[in-house]
Amino acid sequence: MIQGLPSFSFVDAIDILLVAFLAYQIYKAVRGTNVLRIFWAIIIIYILWQVSVLLDMRLTSTILGQFISIGIMLLIIVFQPEIRKFLLMVGTKTSIDGDNIRKRFMFWKKSMSIEKNTTELEPYIQACMHMSQSKTGALIVFIRQNEVGDIINTGEKIDAIVSSALLETLFFKNSPLHDGAVLVRGNKVVAARCILPVSSNLSIDPNLGLRHRSAIGVTEQLDVISVIVSEETGAISYAVGGEIHHDVSPVQLRHYLEKAL
Repeated sequence: MIQGLPSFSFVDAIDILLVAFLAYQIYKAVRGTNVLRIFWAIIIIYILWQVSVLLDMRLTSTILGQFISIGIMLLIIVFQPEIRKFLLMVGTKTSIDGDNIRKRFMFWKKSMSIEKNTTELEPYIQACMHMSQSKTGALIVFIRQNEVGDIINTGEKIDAIVSSALLETLFFKNSPLHDGAVLVRGNKVVAARCILPVSSNLSIDPNLGLRHRSAIGVTEQLDVISVIVSEETGAISYAVGGEIHHDVSPVQLRHYLEKAL
C-alpha cells in the first residue's frame, strides 16, 4: 500500500453504495417537484458558507453559519411531504419483498390464483369498456399491499361484491357517489367517492385533469393501481408507481392487471 493514501476496505465500499442508494431513492421521491430546486439551493448555500469561511469573510460566514446550524430543522419542515413519501416507499417495498417470499414458498398455488384473478377481473374490464364508449369519467383504485383506511374514511364505505353494473352505476354522472375514486380489493367494492392525494410532479402533462393527477398521486404514496376512464375522450389509462400509461385497450388493461394483481 502506498504511504500517505487512506486505506479502502470492504466496509467503505458498502458505505458508499448505501449512500448512493439513499441518494438515488431521495432523488426519485423529489424529481419533477419544486423540492429539487430547494435542495440545490441548500447545496449552493452550503458551498458559499464553506468559501466564506475559507476566505475569512466573517460577517457572511456568521450569517450562513447560523442558517446551516438550523438547517436540519428547516429540511424537516420543508421536505415533510417528501420524507413521508420516501418512508412510505421504503415500507411498501419491504412489505412487497416479504409477500414475494411467501408467494414463492407457496408457488404451487400460483396457477390457481391467476385463474381466479382473471375471472374476478371481468366486471372491471366490462365496466371500463362500457364507460369508455359512453365517455363516463371513472377512477378505480385497486388496493394491493398498503392499508388505505385514511383514504377510505374520506368517502362512503360500501363493502359490496363487484359487478359491472355496480361500477357503472357508481360513476353515472347523476349518482351522488360519482365524484371521486372507487376503491376495490379483490372482488369487492370497498368504498366510493374517496378523495385521493394529488400529484405535485411538474413533469406530468399539463393537459391532464384532476382525475388523472389524483390517480398518479395515490400511486406515488401507496402500493395501489389506478385505472382511469377519461370523461373527455373515453380513453382508458392506468397508473402505477407514479407513472401513467395512456390510452390502453381493454385487452392490454386485462393483461396488465392479471400480472400485477
